[in-house]
Amino acid sequence: MKRIIVVVISLLAVAFTLHNANGEEKKKMQTQKKERIAVIETNKGTIKFKLFENDAPITAKNFIDLANKGFYNNLKFHRVEPNFVIQGGDPKGDGSGGSEKTIPLEVTPKLKHDSAGVVAMARTPDPNSASSQFYITLESTPFLDMQYAVFGKVVEGLDVVKNIRVGDVMKKVTIADK
Repeated sequence: MKRIIVVVISLLAVAFTLHNANGEEKKKMQTQKKERIAVIETNKGTIKFKLFENDAPITAKNFIDLANKGFYNNLKFHRVEPNFVIQGGDPKGDGSGGSEKTIPLEVTPKLKHDSAGVVAMARTPDPNSASSQFYITLESTPFLDMQYAVFGKVVEGLDVVKNIRVGDVMKKVTIADK
């Protein structure tokens, strides 16, 4: 009789543990954000990049909010540095402008400038000055790691990125679900 009680209690304990583990996993999945796609329609073609909403939530949200407001629509790429970056997101068009708010520097060793197509926020020498300007790398730029907030990676249109020139236009920037 004691053995039966011990076995029943053991089975209940295992069932409770498994139920809680599944509950924790469900809770974790529910709190994870979707990693959406930014779509930039340019005069040269379309660029799509995955937004790292889980690893760079502040920076990704800033970009998403600006895109959803139409902030980036019809802005120009004002900077192109061969074998380095293309840069846009300045309403003045000369590298000196931004949106009305700044965000803190958000870096993690997990997000690196390890290839062409990495998307990150541009800023002034003040680490907490990122606003609306962003860049896309044209090749690996590891010296930028932990200095600038990476928040995305091109998944389609890298050929378009490489063909962008100063003055090319972001006709429309939208956010799509995966």
